[in-house]
Amino acid sequence: MRIDRRLFAAAATIFALGWSSGTSVVTAQAAPPAKPDLGPNVLIFNPAMALSDIQAAVNGVASQQVPNQFGSQRYALLFEPGTYGTAANPLNFQVGYYTAVAGLGQSPSDVVVNGSIYVHNQCFGPGDCTALVNFWRSVSNLTINVHTPNFGCYTGEFWAVSQAAPMRRVHVNGFATLMDYCTGPSFASGGFIADSAFDGSVVVNGSQQQWITRNSRVDNWTNAVWNQVFSGVVGAPAQTFPNPPFTTLATSPVTREAPYLYIDSAGGYNVFVPAVQHDTSGTSWSGGQTPGSSIPIQDFFVARPGDSAHAITSALASGKHLILTPGVYHLDQTIEVMHPDTVVLGLGFPTLVPDNGRPAMRLVNPRGDLVSGVIFDAGARTSEVLLQVGTGHDAGNATDPSVLSDVFFRVGGAAAGTTTTALVVNSSDVILDDIWAWRADHGNGVGWTVNTADTGVVVNGDDVTAYGLFVEHFQKYEVIWNGDGGTDVFFQNEMPYDPPSQAAWMEAPGVDGYAAFKVAPDVTSFHGYGMGSYSFFNQGLNIYAERAFEVPDSLPAGSLRDLLTIFLDPSHGKGGILHVVNEAGGSSTIANPDVPVAVVSYP
Repeated sequence: MRIDRRLFAAAATIFALGWSSGTSVVTAQAAPPAKPDLGPNVLIFNPAMALSDIQAAVNGVASQQVPNQFGSQRYALLFEPGTYGTAANPLNFQVGYYTAVAGLGQSPSDVVVNGSIYVHNQCFGPGDCTALVNFWRSVSNLTINVHTPNFGCYTGEFWAVSQAAPMRRVHVNGFATLMDYCTGPSFASGGFIADSAFDGSVVVNGSQQQWITRNSRVDNWTNAVWNQVFSGVVGAPAQTFPNPPFTTLATSPVTREAPYLYIDSAGGYNVFVPAVQHDTSGTSWSGGQTPGSSIPIQDFFVARPGDSAHAITSALASGKHLILTPGVYHLDQTIEVMHPDTVVLGLGFPTLVPDNGRPAMRLVNPRGDLVSGVIFDAGARTSEVLLQVGTGHDAGNATDPSVLSDVFFRVGGAAAGTTTTALVVNSSDVILDDIWAWRADHGNGVGWTVNTADTGVVVNGDDVTAYGLFVEHFQKYEVIWNGDGGTDVFFQNEMPYDPPSQAAWMEAPGVDGYAAFKVAPDVTSFHGYGMGSYSFFNQGLNIYAERAFEVPDSLPAGSLRDLLTIFLDPSHGKGGILHVVNEAGGSSTIANPDVPVAVVSYP
């Protein structure tokens, strides 16, 4: 039996107001709320702390995490409401792997950092400095007044990242760049911004190959490379794809921002749950508080990496929400999220590893469930799926959609892992908001027969909307979309690097390779905007894919807009992609390397 959370709220109200009997009233003096125990890897700062102590702490985390691509350490750096640093004595710090930086205010203006929170290139040798593997980090819910005295070339707010490195609910006042141009060759492969505002200067796209910005405000965006997408962005460049390749939607059809932790005026910790919005542009907080509701932290089970899946599921079954604190969780069974409107909030990139070949998590009744800030990492025994949303072709709730925000999947890299599919969405009316599903092309446990995985994302539900769908290197179709009424705004894909032969990688007899994105033949309605697929077959053989996108020709005209393919790295790549969508669009091979081959509208 589900326990109604409102009963707990009512009981708390009775005790807060006091118990009356006759004409006398007994009241209790409210004690200051106790800080929750979020574990040793959640560092909470407040403005009363010496700036030098804060600087030493964040520098200590950065020195460990900046090179720690496949390590097990995870951190959340949380800032209580107030101001940190000054123009003359700023707070400037770097963000490394598995580090989430967030303000604990109700609004981004409640936490102000005078300084910068930055990510630079990583250098792997002379002339080999890039942001191509700057994954798994984030900044959210604060204001940055950019002050970088004596930083030389690095003057400004540098956020040189690639996939799985979101910026959310951030207000940047001053110069910002998504490219680290201070060391070369400065390649970058991002990225995702949502619910953020940039004032007082420009945003340098620079070398970023592709990027999606959603429901934000920009003062000036400098350029595009291959696929720059804007959805509901005030001040966005005009629609000009393919030259330059800007794809611009005036509004986002349906959104629900990620939940976030904050401290209220009484010092209590809560999680804010934003409401669904339709046909919007700009930030959710531009006119005041983001619409939504709050859940006190007492309604959450706060999990540690040592907690069992059984203990977590039991807490969820009792009506609790879930906070996953930083760390790696090895699971011997599936975490079952039983009730609608459950929040699963990750702090510091908690990572779920299914050890026994089961799904890591299943949303059983996904109406209004929110999952945010979690990595799903395939275990050594093959899981059919890592995260399953819905148990069948479930009816969702358009007025209360479930959302996956900043949810990332990995197969190999840290260790050998295997799954059939990373994410399966069975329910309707689900929003996917920044998803990276990655079959590792480098790291530990990597090889065609080692980190095996057929497909990154399967969508079976109707009316599913995706923003920022990054799916790479899977061994068959990367995305299979079976549901009607779906929308994908931005898709980035690299086909698998490592097919050992053409015969090993065939969709069907006579059909080379697999499409990166397949819309099922019986789908009657689907819309896609700003979708790119790249090839880099590096086994020294000519490996081809017949097409990047496979869709029904019966879709209404113009259902897909702004598609492209690219052949990468002519020094080491072979083969290529022969058509963009179905039989339309030219080939991308060594004959036209690093040049987008575009289809503006299809069918």
